[in-house]
Amino acid sequence: MYIADLLPPAERSRYEEIREFLQTRIRPASIDFWNREEFPFGLLSELGKHGLGGIQTDGTSKLFKGLMYVEVARADVSLSALVGIHNELIVGMIDELGSEEQKARWLPGLTAFTQLGAFALTEPDHGSDIAGGLATTARRDGSEWVISGAKRWIGAGTIADFALVWARDEADQQIKGFIVETDRPGYTATKIANKIGLRIMQNADIVLDEVRIPAENLLPGATSFSRANDLLRDSRAWVGWQGAGIQLAAFDIARAYALERFQFGRELARFQLVQQQLAEILGNASVSLALMAQLARIQQDGKLEMVQAAMAKSTTTRLARASVAMGRALLGGNGITTDFEMAKLFGDAEILYTYEGSYEINSMIVARAVTGKSAFV
Repeated sequence: MYIADLLPPAERSRYEEIREFLQTRIRPASIDFWNREEFPFGLLSELGKHGLGGIQTDGTSKLFKGLMYVEVARADVSLSALVGIHNELIVGMIDELGSEEQKARWLPGLTAFTQLGAFALTEPDHGSDIAGGLATTARRDGSEWVISGAKRWIGAGTIADFALVWARDEADQQIKGFIVETDRPGYTATKIANKIGLRIMQNADIVLDEVRIPAENLLPGATSFSRANDLLRDSRAWVGWQGAGIQLAAFDIARAYALERFQFGRELARFQLVQQQLAEILGNASVSLALMAQLARIQQDGKLEMVQAAMAKSTTTRLARASVAMGRALLGGNGITTDFEMAKLFGDAEILYTYEGSYEINSMIVARAVTGKSAFV
């Protein structure tokens, strides 16, 4: 659909170079790490060398950034989750809400991917209702803050240099953001194992047991949860790009398999039902890309609202779920082993459908906007 042609020449050239790197280097290398639930630190440094740790602050267009998210997801969804959270919720938060000292301390290493942060918002008992139910507390004690509570599903929680922890200030009951270095006493992170998808991403249960941090670790721009809403909105839109990228991966795998696999004396690609599935997967991916390209345009113009991000996220991930299911069926028995990649996508699609606001929550955000009626409670 010529969406990449909308990029200016310099961004188009960079996009093509990084896409080639992701397909030839990252995609094949990721499979073994995914199977073992291990994090590929060597691949992270390579992503950093291609500038993917700093696309939030490098001045490129919203469309370029979105297409980068597409291509990383096309290569591996776990690593696209890391790249997206890192840029949208770690680099973005510190760049926009942090102090000058915090920016100087953390942004150089973060944008080079030599340091990692973890975004610690979700809790064991609070997911969709986190804004009202957040239970982690922060107490000012002289020149320090004391943080206590628990977090769950925190990406990179076991490997990050710091966690960006959201906690409720006991004094004014406002939710605030704090930089908590992971080597501080009282910080414990335990890997969540046995996931069906995003197996490279090291999600963690985090316990904060009276963790003391300097007063200056409070993000000055994050003294109420409303200040984070714009970045959370943008991160929800980022998952829409992931939904498009995983569908392109499903198409790539299904098309290659259909051309190489012979049954009844001819290629699968010669069968009508197989052709129909390929056409439908590509159609779903193209619809998703077109939606996200329009979203990038309104985001570039400063017009993006949460309802649009929610609609994009819920739509592309719903289509992704359908596309990957068709791709898995097209591969028959080989569709259930990661040796042929589609099973890897099949598990990852379920995570996209669920995180950054479940499909149902995002659908209700859209429906509330078009009816004026809330169905949340």
